[in-house]
Amino acid sequence: MATFHILNFGCRASQADGAALKQQLLQAGLQEVASVEESAVAILNTCTVTASADAEVRQFVRRIHRRNPQCRILVTGCYAQRAPEEIARLEGVAWVVGNSHKHLVGSILAPPSSKDTVDGRGHTGRGATDGGSPLVGPDAPQVLVGEITEEFHFAPVFADDRTRPTLKIQDGCDARCSFCVIPSVRGQSRSLAPEKVLEQVRHLEEAGYQEVVLSGINLGGYGRDLDRRINFLGLVERILGETSIARIRISSIEPMDAGPALIRLVAEEPRMAQHFHVPLQSGCDRILRLMNRRYWTKQYAERLLAIQEQIPNAAMGADVMVGFPGETDQDHAASLRFIESLPYTYLHIFPFSARPGTPASTAAGQVNGRVARERSQEIRAVITAKRQAFLAAQVGRSLPALTLDEVEDGARVALTTNYLKVALPSCEVPSNRLVNVSIGRVTSGQLVGYVEVSSRH
Repeated sequence: MATFHILNFGCRASQADGAALKQQLLQAGLQEVASVEESAVAILNTCTVTASADAEVRQFVRRIHRRNPQCRILVTGCYAQRAPEEIARLEGVAWVVGNSHKHLVGSILAPPSSKDTVDGRGHTGRGATDGGSPLVGPDAPQVLVGEITEEFHFAPVFADDRTRPTLKIQDGCDARCSFCVIPSVRGQSRSLAPEKVLEQVRHLEEAGYQEVVLSGINLGGYGRDLDRRINFLGLVERILGETSIARIRISSIEPMDAGPALIRLVAEEPRMAQHFHVPLQSGCDRILRLMNRRYWTKQYAERLLAIQEQIPNAAMGADVMVGFPGETDQDHAASLRFIESLPYTYLHIFPFSARPGTPASTAAGQVNGRVARERSQEIRAVITAKRQAFLAAQVGRSLPALTLDEVEDGARVALTTNYLKVALPSCEVPSNRLVNVSIGRVTSGQLVGYVEVSSRH
């Protein structure tokens, strides 16, 4: 039996795609193994949001080929969709499969006796692409990349060892942020039908899961492509009303979609995780306009302050970009002051990375890498202080939490409703249990607590 090993890169939507790939391969008759060293096929499910993400994939390809020259490498995902020929030139790569054909990976790798063709649309030739110069020769990789269709390629949740499965309910994006390559590698916004979403949530509940994470590339765009009047808020309300799943967590939602009704729902419904991740990118209005973002800082602040008012102990996170082309010291200072003014509990901070084909990649005023790193450090110092204060404020609280399949220094780890990990020494509660934890102390940036007796199951 052929063996495979999957490596996933990137966002939660990509992780969900990876779980679907695993299911495809198992159904195709392949066997999963724990490492590339013992695998016949390595699948790299890639991200391309930054140049460093691309570089990491290339590094892994070289490492796999060095450690196991007999292993055949299949590269799929966003990087494969964007730059297939670049990847195909790497030694050891046997297949490059874009997002357009990711749903066919299982049939591509299935034993020959179980398949006649890979794709009824004709994208099967070795070395063929849907554009550009084909790679030729007997050892040329098979390249399967085409247009991203309007079809939502359903990626059912695979019930493996995760305690918090991710359900991808939306893919693609109709926004055109000037720095972002994602619309070109994932296509237009597409939604999974509500009935399918409900079916999957019920499936997870029947499998014993307590928490499901709803993910997508732009969750607020959910439903706009469907022939029915439903949006993301309406979908969440249906999940709450038509299933009994214990906890729903929203992975990330744009500020204009984190409206008063959604905030109120999270505040009033105990089954909703008290956690909002609301991408910011910049706290300077001038830079937001250059980024082609669809809000002003005033509107953004109103949303986060409304969350704080209604859910005082909520987790609030954001993505922040530094060094966007044209960003001056004054722009950065304005962004820093804005971040200081808001009740963030964590941030994902990253430098601007020019993505080929995006307007920002050729914009004037490219910022020096050293300057961008210094700006990152200044923002990181601000959020470090905010996070320490948030952790200290949890001491003495009782918080709903889910025990994870993680053990650190002999202590079971749990994740609270407000997105904090808690070490539970001497905890005898197994993973995947909803419990109430009492927070006792903060040690080296880590919460330590215990499970309250009344919540043990």
